[in-house]
Amino acid sequence: MNQRLTPATALLLALPPLLWAGNAVVGRLVHDLVPPMTLNFLRWALAFLILLPLAYPVLRRGSAMWLDWKRFALLGLLGVGCYNALQYLALQTSTPLNVTLVASSIPVWMLVVGGLFFGQRISRQQIAGALMSVVGVLVVLSRGQWALLVEVRLVPGDVYVLLATLAWAFYSWLLSQPKETPELRRDWAAFLMAQIFFGLGWSGLSAAGEWTLTNAHISWGWPLASALLYVAVGPAVIAYRCWGMGVQRVGPAIAGFFSNLTPLFAAVLSAAFLGELPHLYHALAFLLIVGGIVVSSRR
Repeated sequence: MNQRLTPATALLLALPPLLWAGNAVVGRLVHDLVPPMTLNFLRWALAFLILLPLAYPVLRRGSAMWLDWKRFALLGLLGVGCYNALQYLALQTSTPLNVTLVASSIPVWMLVVGGLFFGQRISRQQIAGALMSVVGVLVVLSRGQWALLVEVRLVPGDVYVLLATLAWAFYSWLLSQPKETPELRRDWAAFLMAQIFFGLGWSGLSAAGEWTLTNAHISWGWPLASALLYVAVGPAVIAYRCWGMGVQRVGPAIAGFFSNLTPLFAAVLSAAFLGELPHLYHALAFLLIVGGIVVSSRR
């Protein structure tokens, strides 16, 4: 049963968007150094090695992972094999503005997927919260000038982001349906390792296809090594751990609203990188996004 949204849980769910905002920036910076599917595979391969000392028993024959391997294969496909790979692929052709705009629909897709496939009852409060949260994202994207939104033109790469949001919605709802053994669920490292193990198979197939069908190449160096270390430790291990805990506590519908903090964090990081001070519209967007979270989580 979902619990109330406490300050501790809110902090837990706010950390992944911050790390994912950095992930988007890093993914864009290295898109000329490594192809997208390969970047996703290398990221999770490194995360696998990081977790191995903590969770190697789950890989043994007869472990709880193998008893429920179909579930973990599906979680690995959606969360590891699809979500970030599609985002990295979108950053090859789409602009960060377009990617963030399409990704801002995650709370809406959370409600739609929950209502259609998981029997979630959608309340008017959740709909109102979703609208407030999306408006907050639009304030960030438009920089407080609504005329800028008219100039946005969607490209084929934006379809990848839409598919990524759908994959993430299904992934989050599956997380909220605990079917594995309680021992495995309580061991966060083993639970994540089980997903990564199967996810590496899916992402490895995608990377192999990328090298077979395209002129893929990698430019090794410290910039790429540093980027891989960040995306493996922060947006992968730490963010997925915090997101999984948050979803288990309050459910995917409420947790989904926190994903809209990502463009706000991205805007702040960009402002800091460019040496610009935050503007008034950043504060307005923050109030709208947080307001949407509060409204949707009220009982």
